Amino acid sequence: MSEHIAYPSNINIVNSAFLIGMPILALTSLVYYSINFGIGWFEPVIFIGFYLASGLSITAGYHRLFSHRTHKAAWPLKLFYALFGAAAFQNSAIKWCSDHRRHHLKTDKEEDPYSVTRGFFWAHIGWVMVDEGEEIVEHVEDLQADRILAWQDRNIFLIGFLTGILLPALVGFAWIGGLHGFLGGLVYGGFVRVVVVHHATFLINSAAHTWGTQPYSTENTSRDSPMLSFFTFGEGYHNFHHTFQADYRNGHKWYHWDPSKWLIKSASWFGLTKDLHKIPAKVIESRRMKRTFEKKAKGTESQFQERFVDCMNQLRSGFNELIQRRKEYGIAKQTKKSQTKNDWKTIKQGHKIRIRESKTRIAQARTDFKMLVLSMNLDATNKAALA
Repeated sequence: MSEHIAYPSNINIVNSAFLIGMPILALTSLVYYSINFGIGWFEPVIFIGFYLASGLSITAGYHRLFSHRTHKAAWPLKLFYALFGAAAFQNSAIKWCSDHRRHHLKTDKEEDPYSVTRGFFWAHIGWVMVDEGEEIVEHVEDLQADRILAWQDRNIFLIGFLTGILLPALVGFAWIGGLHGFLGGLVYGGFVRVVVVHHATFLINSAAHTWGTQPYSTENTSRDSPMLSFFTFGEGYHNFHHTFQADYRNGHKWYHWDPSKWLIKSASWFGLTKDLHKIPAKVIESRRMKRTFEKKAKGTESQFQERFVDCMNQLRSGFNELIQRRKEYGIAKQTKKSQTKNDWKTIKQGHKIRIRESKTRIAQARTDFKMLVLSMNLDATNKAALA
């Protein structure tokens, strides 16, 4: 395993110097700026503005659009992601996505570039600081054919400097004026923001494979953490993401904190995104039930298997009926104008009753499953008492 050790000969000097030097630069410049200029409303505003622009360009752009193709985007949005993704200083979209696609293809294996099985530090930042042979760029032919991404890849460092360092300084100069504004934008919108975005992203590779729950799959180390999602634009629902990679959402419930999905969805209202892919609710819930059943049964699957299959079948049938009845209601709406007011009222009421019946069937399946889990818990408790 000697190739995993950071010998002086395989340490990436440029990456290591940047990742170590940037936090030092950010801290010292922050102290200097605070002593000489203090902190007002301008500093947090420019930090948040550039933090959102660069962070979402990584999560919604590099990750969900370019890496996983969960939706399509118009060229102005792709250009925005290319510019401010470069400002995050995490390499070009082509190279970032190459690493990420290999991570999903070989999760936790030797070929995984940032496998947490090699340690938390390695997954978080070590893999960037150590070279292991020649740089591998593969599985990204579709991205290399994109003119915007190819241009970004050729000019990544220049674009990163212009949008990630110089631009916030110029915005500060234009907004506040003088050395005060220039340095405020440089320090808060540039140096400090880069460090925060770096480690927010790195936490997905490390923390999201270490702490949290696995409600959908235990096939790899990915975990869900709502708390982590708060700091990473929704990326903390990582077990869901590894299980359903094609979904443009990581937090699939409406109340899940996922600014990336909100950006993608809201952009569709203006024609900037389209073909947003969502895994059907019945598939997600079925997978969660299966995972819960396997966890609770623990070797007694055969005892409860028939009841579990009944719950699954009832759930799927309920969802299939609900989808069909909603379609029928939509078709009926198209004939609304040809109906009298009373006739349409009767037709509408009939469709809504059938939709409620489907929802009731789904709710009953969930209740039956909860009772099944309760039975398994009681069975486990009784066996423990007799042991």
